Amino acid sequence: MNLLDPLYAFVLAGLFSPGPNVILLTASGARFGFRRTLPHVAGVAIGVGVIAAVTGVGIGALLLAQPGLTLLLKGLAAGWILWMAWKLATSARAPEAAARARPFTLIEAALFQWVNPKVWAIALAAASGYAAGLPPWGEAARLAGAFSGINLFVCLFWSFAGSLLSYLLQHPRAWSMFMLGMAGALALSAGMVFL
Repeated sequence: MNLLDPLYAFVLAGLFSPGPNVILLTASGARFGFRRTLPHVAGVAIGVGVIAAVTGVGIGALLLAQPGLTLLLKGLAAGWILWMAWKLATSARAPEAAARARPFTLIEAALFQWVNPKVWAIALAAASGYAAGLPPWGEAARLAGAFSGINLFVCLFWSFAGSLLSYLLQHPRAWSMFMLGMAGALALSAGMVFL
């Protein structure tokens, strides 16, 4: 494995920038704390690795070749992201009032990656632009390792940053404004599905 592989810089830049995972992890860290968000973190890292592997094997090429299937998946992704934005917006109350809520489980976070358009876009770009000329399974393993490993640290950073923000959000109005801002950013990311 080449540590100077430009794939790593591309994946870091792509996954570190704001998108559905970053927004949800930051909000979860603020709302539930760092420790309770760790299953969500692990699920994202695993799910992103699986998507990258699937893309490396060639399923990404199938999606590019089938515009109808791609459009259907984009519609499902946008709908799911808007639903999550609605859930965040309606939970925009003080943390104490939302005690019944819970963070994503490992399985929920991993499955969310299948409808996360940002992950698909980055995985497709990485598979096509940073291929190492390996056989499909070797390319899949290379992409899965890069995406999961880098994304684990990205997810830990954003969930920890969110947990630190919770100290600034002790006032119910500040908390409500933060959650509404996160919900708005997530809703905007749903529109990016169709770009």
